[in-house]
Amino acid sequence: MTAATLPVLSPISSLEGYVQAVNAVPLLSVEREVELGRRLRDTEDLSAARDLVLSHLRLVVAVARNYMGYGLPQADLIQEGNVGLMKAVRRFDPERGVRLASFAIHWIKAEIHEYILRNWRLVKVATTKAQRKLFFNLRSLKTSSATLNPTEVATIAKTLDVKESDVVEMEKRLQGHDIAIDPSPEDGDDRPGPIAFLADAAEGPAEIAERRQAESLETEGLARALASLDERSRRIVQARWLAAEGESKTLHDLADEFGVSAERIRQIEAKALQKMKGSLAALR
Repeated sequence: MTAATLPVLSPISSLEGYVQAVNAVPLLSVEREVELGRRLRDTEDLSAARDLVLSHLRLVVAVARNYMGYGLPQADLIQEGNVGLMKAVRRFDPERGVRLASFAIHWIKAEIHEYILRNWRLVKVATTKAQRKLFFNLRSLKTSSATLNPTEVATIAKTLDVKESDVVEMEKRLQGHDIAIDPSPEDGDDRPGPIAFLADAAEGPAEIAERRQAESLETEGLARALASLDERSRRIVQARWLAAEGESKTLHDLADEFGVSAERIRQIEAKALQKMKGSLAALR
């Protein structure tokens, strides 16, 4: 079989069958690779792009196998790697003297890395360049499953050219695991989930609006109730109940002010308060 007659891969039902099929596709010679690269670059020849991709699918499989330790489906890793391969083929320059395999491996790994970071955890564990470097290298650099000691942290930080604090933080992230905030009954755990401990004790929007409306009604109702009193009764109520702290008047103070007995002031006060209660009740 020559490179000019690369087969078309038929639909394959299993991963094993796919791997066998891509391994059966022949490799390209340097001359053929350069020819196809020029055709794609100069004339947008899609058949040339197809042959370049097909002949390098086995490379994607080999790279994807290195990332099986993340617990993600190998088929998905290969699929994402294939996307990277196609991007590499589109950008391949045959005049640079670099084989497509060497050029494409960067793009293949990049796509697989992105897929792992998007899907390995619900919460992203690596967002900066240093964190990404640590994510994909820390486990291979650890000599045991035990927590890193200060000497090991310093060594890894120097090897990867990152901060020691970043090494410690990434180790914590990798040792952690996702926890469902609100576990479903199917999980078989009767214990309350984290959501039971995350309830906000503060007022919600509805409670705040209701409280403010009640306060507004009370303020408005009090003003109306006071306005329904005669001037002397209003003065007695305000002096006895609505004065600032330390400035309220006693029955005897008001008795002297109005020239009546303290008992009379008490009677006026009681009558005024009763009238105000009726006004407030009607408002509610």
